[in-house]
Amino acid sequence: MLLRPLLLASAALLALPAHAEETPANGNTAPATSNTESKAPAASDQDHDQPGAQIVVTGTRARNTADVLGGTAVLAKEELTRDLRPTIGDTLANQPGVSATSFGPNASRPVLRGFIGARAPLLTDGIGSIDVSNTSADHAPIINPLTADRIEVLRGPTALIFGPSAIGGVVNVIDSRIPRHMPEEVVHFDGIASYGSAANERSVSGAADVPVASKIVLHADGSFSQTGDQRTGGYVLSRELRAQAAASADPEIQELADLKGKVPNTAGKTWDVAGGAAIIDGNNNVGFSVSHFDTFYGVPVRYSLDPAIEAENVRLHAQQTRVDIRGEVDTGGGIFKQIRTRWAAADYKHSEIEEDGAVGTTFYNQGYEGRLELVQTARGGWDGLIGGQFSLRDMHVVGDEKFLPKNSAQQFGLFTLQSLDLGAFKAEAAARFEHNNVSAQADADIGNPAYNRNFNSFSASLGASYAVADGMRFGVNVSRAERAPTPEELFANGPHAGTQAFEIGNPNFGTEKSWGVEATFKGSGDGFAFSTAAYYNWFKGYIYDTPTGATEDDLPVFQYNQADARYYGFEAEGSLRLATVKDFTINATALADYVHAEIVGTGPAPRIPPLRINGGLEATSDAFTIRGEVEHVFDQTRISAFETPTNGFTFVNASVSWKPWGAGSNTSLQLSANNIFDVEARRAASVLKDYAPLPGRDIRVTARIQI
Repeated sequence: MLLRPLLLASAALLALPAHAEETPANGNTAPATSNTESKAPAASDQDHDQPGAQIVVTGTRARNTADVLGGTAVLAKEELTRDLRPTIGDTLANQPGVSATSFGPNASRPVLRGFIGARAPLLTDGIGSIDVSNTSADHAPIINPLTADRIEVLRGPTALIFGPSAIGGVVNVIDSRIPRHMPEEVVHFDGIASYGSAANERSVSGAADVPVASKIVLHADGSFSQTGDQRTGGYVLSRELRAQAAASADPEIQELADLKGKVPNTAGKTWDVAGGAAIIDGNNNVGFSVSHFDTFYGVPVRYSLDPAIEAENVRLHAQQTRVDIRGEVDTGGGIFKQIRTRWAAADYKHSEIEEDGAVGTTFYNQGYEGRLELVQTARGGWDGLIGGQFSLRDMHVVGDEKFLPKNSAQQFGLFTLQSLDLGAFKAEAAARFEHNNVSAQADADIGNPAYNRNFNSFSASLGASYAVADGMRFGVNVSRAERAPTPEELFANGPHAGTQAFEIGNPNFGTEKSWGVEATFKGSGDGFAFSTAAYYNWFKGYIYDTPTGATEDDLPVFQYNQADARYYGFEAEGSLRLATVKDFTINATALADYVHAEIVGTGPAPRIPPLRINGGLEATSDAFTIRGEVEHVFDQTRISAFETPTNGFTFVNASVSWKPWGAGSNTSLQLSANNIFDVEARRAASVLKDYAPLPGRDIRVTARIQI
């Protein structure tokens, strides 16, 4: 049942005629030759020779980041190896405009400009993760950074082709599980191993590509990671909760005030394995992969300061089996130069396991997603694509603490992305129409009748940029977005052990509408580079959850509401060459970001990251990169009702990377020290920030080898 529609799609792709021109025997194609200011490798060359962080490969073609409308961040090569963590949230947390939910060392999702979930989709090569990570912060996304070749955070018109409401941005994780490239070697191997002291983290992964014929490549990869309980730099509970615990008359509650060192119940173990194959004939390719992901981890304890209420130690065991198909066919000319398609199907299950080992609640999710893109032939500086996408999801929650009825969500969308490149002037526009059907079965256990809701939405984005000087480009982007409510926002009505909250939705919500404007100024030259973005978003019918102060089933009640909202902020980063000393180039780097979010008539939006600044010095040569940095995160005192303030903190980090075979090799050894002074730190975006601080001092060793 799971494989049939995907195998049919694969067979249809294989039946398409191939009209590609002859390419070299190694399968490499020539660089893209659009009339952009910066040329980049063609997308088909990017499995084993990935472009660096200055190139974005998502969209119609590979482009320089300066040409992308909207704030953009790319992690690739050395930067990806240095920032690599077991979760996608912590891996991206150092990028401009990005924070993380920080639900312990094994469940952390990116927070983009203060947004999570549907407003900040997570993708694997353009297709969703097909899990239930959108439903709750304690649900780990089934995306493994250890298998990533590069990770891109996209905003602006390009993001719209992946979803109608990617207001915070889109995270696209690009891997090689479906090969696009014929290896030159008999066996191409890429492996990575790392150790982190803060959680006694041990991880290893390896991937191999083997050409078995002139046009066939086989792929296999696997990874394993394990962590102990995360060590923190100070107390486990926040200052406010420690004061309440110390004032308690109960001796056991009083002991919580002195709890420090390790964060209990945060150990975990994850393994992942995949196999795939592709047929590659010049610029035409079609392939598939089958993967299985298994993770078992603990959720930080939300300690109760009421002696009558016992805190729960919940662990999650999540499993997903997934099939992916990708195809790219050159048409040989005409209106469209290429047909691209991506399909995926996944069976997902996770169980929330109580302290005595009993399974309290189990989530089942089966999903299908696919997209078809017709890429236009560039004419006079104009190119683009049109396409369609569908997503089907059936979710069922079983157990005493289920908070959702059995529900289904169906999405069907049509989209286009159009670009005009006139050299100094560039323009880009995107539009997307989407139909959503969301339904829920009647469920007497949680008091929900049957529901069937339909939503039609239209979103569009239009932007332009102009080269105000050599290497300097100013851009403005205006967007309108509509988003249908998710099943969780509509139908939640019950206790959720993972987040230790009683969640209540509203089945009468309408679509969420927003307008946004973003201005960017980017530039680079001899010895310097910078990128800045400022944005403002107006929402009508903004959907958010907030604690009410009430208690239900011994859990705090979180209610979904809908109101108008305003978000604005900025992000900026830059680098400057200070000097050249023998073989080393000395660079200074800086980063800053800020979000201000307001619910109209109510006050600050919940869980918004505060102002952050980061400054660093870096010395680089062909063989070595030595870096030191200081990051300061300010206090967050703009808080919603029943939310607690978050104290600021300062991290001092250092790292050294060695490439024994020089800059042309991807083999490296890295040593880093993070939070050197072992400070106590908490992220304002985390639901459990008062119970689960960030890691203390973390000494990391990472070895990467590619042959």
